[in-house]
Amino acid sequence: MPPLEALLGAAELWRPAARGAGGWATAAALLLLLVAHLSVLLVRRRRRGRARLARQQEDAPAAPAPASPSPSSGSGSSTGVEGLVTEDDLRRLVGSLGVGARQPELEGWDPVIAKGNDAVSYKAWCERTKDGPPRYLSVTTYEGCSTELLRDFYMDNEYRMEWDNTVIKHEQLQCDEDSGIEIGRTVKKFPLLTPREYILAWRVWASDENSFYCLVKECEHSLAPIQRKFVRVRLLRSGWCIRKVPGRDACEITVLHHEDNGMNIEMAKLAFSKGIWNYICKMNNALRRYPQHRGPSISILTMRRLTKKFPQDLQINVDESNRSPVNTAAAVAPPTPSSGTSPCKQLGKKSSRETIASGLLLIGSIVCLSKGRSNLGAQLAMAFFLKKAFKQDKESGSSPRGRTDATVPMQ
Repeated sequence: MPPLEALLGAAELWRPAARGAGGWATAAALLLLLVAHLSVLLVRRRRRGRARLARQQEDAPAAPAPASPSPSSGSGSSTGVEGLVTEDDLRRLVGSLGVGARQPELEGWDPVIAKGNDAVSYKAWCERTKDGPPRYLSVTTYEGCSTELLRDFYMDNEYRMEWDNTVIKHEQLQCDEDSGIEIGRTVKKFPLLTPREYILAWRVWASDENSFYCLVKECEHSLAPIQRKFVRVRLLRSGWCIRKVPGRDACEITVLHHEDNGMNIEMAKLAFSKGIWNYICKMNNALRRYPQHRGPSISILTMRRLTKKFPQDLQINVDESNRSPVNTAAAVAPPTPSSGTSPCKQLGKKSSRETIASGLLLIGSIVCLSKGRSNLGAQLAMAFFLKKAFKQDKESGSSPRGRTDATVPMQ
């Protein structure tokens, strides 16, 4: 759009002629031209928006099959969802997780974060991809927690909406008794961004030693048409294993996650570096309150009914892996802080001024990066905000074990 001065002309045009109306007539004409110009720009923008939406709908993958209106009904032969999450997917997940014997640093994964306290510890690695966002591998260890409790906590979608304020809505769309597959819709909110909509299919397996596996994949469903007020997430592949930590009263969840939710990658990195440990502590606090929560939710009752037995041949491979001299839990669990420290006390070390400054830097970075523009001004602003944010982290005296590379593993 041309500068305002170019459209309105020099200042002299606004001066009325001597005792006449010629100047005001000129001003009115120029104002009319300006309004017409803005109207044309608005019309063009609306047309581009409609064309973009039409392209997205054309590119959307076809729904697997018409779903039954009742989310609790369906058989493998009639619903057509049995191929969404298969045992072959589970085999690939088990091989990728390498539970009990994996050494991510030696495999080329970049360390992201390692923090812990008396109740919970967290460590994550990042593997960059050629196109799109990176993949993340994380291990979260909970002291004094059983695998069954942790499984129910992670799969309780109703309870998650009570403690996780990023989840706006969750609803079950369909479940299949034969295959054990569930399909659900979740809407999440992100600061200053359009809410993201996830249509996901998942399946849970239980092993003989009270370990549990889950695989989650994006999909489409006839009960969840595309809505313009949400951004539909087209890529989410996530799998986890919950198992007991050998020789300790603790259990851990190992997660392999890959997601493209349309968010600017640099913005996501910055958001993670500023908030992931707070989120882990919040999750741990919710886990400790969970046993006093009301009875099992619909999500948990359905999950328990549909859980399938872990394949015996895979169980043999996992047992051999667990007998390996390398123990993932022992390798990633950071030392616990001194006794008497409450679960998340170490988070309050920064002064209020530093906290406010960090918040302002984060908001400024999000506003800049969420635009996703490649012009020079946006790039310079992005570099300035990131440099200031990470410089502030360094000056705050964080320990090397608390260092982050500002990437985004998801739980």
